[in-house]
Amino acid sequence: MQDQPSTSLPRVIGTETEFGISAKDAAVADPVSGSIAVIGHYKGLPAPDAIWDYENENPLLDARGFEVEGERERPNPDYNRQLNKVLANGGRLYVDGAHPEYSIPECSNPREVVAFERVGERILAQSLQELTRVRGREQYVLYKNNSDGKGNSYGYHENYLVARSVSFDQIARALAPLFVTRPIIAGAGKVGAENQTSPAEYQISQRADFFECLLDLNTMVKRPIINTRDEPHAEYSKYRRLHVIVGDANMAEISTYLKVGTLSMVLEMLEAGAELPQIELDEPVRAIKQVSRDLDMKQTIKLAGGRPTTAVAIQRAYLDAAKTFYASHRSDEVQRDVLRRWESVLDRLEKDPRLLVRELDWVAKRHMIESYLDRKGCSWTDPRAKLMDLQYHDIRPEKGLFYTLERGNLIERIVSEEEIVRAEHQPPPGTRAYFRGWCVSKFAKSLYGVSWTSVLFDFGNATITRIPLLDPNRGTAALTGPLLDSADSAAALLAKLKS
Repeated sequence: MQDQPSTSLPRVIGTETEFGISAKDAAVADPVSGSIAVIGHYKGLPAPDAIWDYENENPLLDARGFEVEGERERPNPDYNRQLNKVLANGGRLYVDGAHPEYSIPECSNPREVVAFERVGERILAQSLQELTRVRGREQYVLYKNNSDGKGNSYGYHENYLVARSVSFDQIARALAPLFVTRPIIAGAGKVGAENQTSPAEYQISQRADFFECLLDLNTMVKRPIINTRDEPHAEYSKYRRLHVIVGDANMAEISTYLKVGTLSMVLEMLEAGAELPQIELDEPVRAIKQVSRDLDMKQTIKLAGGRPTTAVAIQRAYLDAAKTFYASHRSDEVQRDVLRRWESVLDRLEKDPRLLVRELDWVAKRHMIESYLDRKGCSWTDPRAKLMDLQYHDIRPEKGLFYTLERGNLIERIVSEEEIVRAEHQPPPGTRAYFRGWCVSKFAKSLYGVSWTSVLFDFGNATITRIPLLDPNRGTAALTGPLLDSADSAAALLAKLKS
């Protein structure tokens, strides 16, 4: 059959990672001031005084058709500058609540997501190293994980551009089974259980214990498997942003790659009206906790009609639907690679999850801790097991146990070192992040601030000039590269845009 062009929008993807922060000195135990200090010591800022523009942000809109009560964030300019650092790569480094947080720029494929997430770890590690140098001692440690092991969870969020023509009900029905079972591919691994859930020596997901309902707007309490935030950061009538809070923060590149790659393809199928698995779980909230404890992929979860199934079987149903769809629709190299890896991972999970020790976080971490416990002759209840769990996510290159595995060539890679290095200072070319990032770098002296949907310049007159970026698929290298190259100042850029 001849390949048919896809009718969907180019997929725009972003992620946000809240890093756990731990004070080593009781005198500096306040996590807010610590987080501000950490991000304030990143040296790679072309425009350190730029603000983050909150003008068009409203996280209180619910996709079910209403707005909840609450206060929007509107810090004064001085505090705004402390809380927010705009990056040359088009992303954002900031303090959210009591955590340092890093948002990658809008990317156009899962491989880019991996590179820009990896550089976020390095940006925070550099910031921490500089703070230590300035203060003369190490006061904080940062972790790319989702739980402090004491009942507190912090988030990792994915964002996907979706056509507004796809109803939220369609999205929720199609994705609930996918999200519940996705930890078998993208879980970060966890010692113990939290949030008054059933005991576990070790489980697949860091976040599963903290989900308490299927649908809701909250991200910090009564956490839902499917978040209903309706804040597109784009033209509202045309786009929606699927805000996914159910995933773990991964260290392993393949876990990240498959996490965002598989969902991106399912969303493309949803937009195209393709046939997706008709699966309804009996109790999704209970099921996600069951899946997280199913280390051998043998337990069953109940469907709405009472029939049992498995997490691997559900994932395979989505894989088979994707293979059928892309057999008759155009796919790119990354999509074909995601399909191959998805199938290979599911085959080995079904046979023996330990075969994925080089690829998936939860398997690699489990193997590392089990090997240590066996050598020491102790059990999973030994405090050192939880300590190793935490150290796996330590972002200090010389301390993090994940980086030890990586240096030993015990973890497979997706991206090259060159891609990660480039991602610190150059934005991705295929989205509006390209225009934003190069404005931050090239016109830093005139830059007043940015947001996801705007770039703001201060030319020294009475008003701030705003350049709107409402379409995430514009502002690309192809559309704006020559314009940016030819302008030697922000004023010249503005004149060219008006001409």
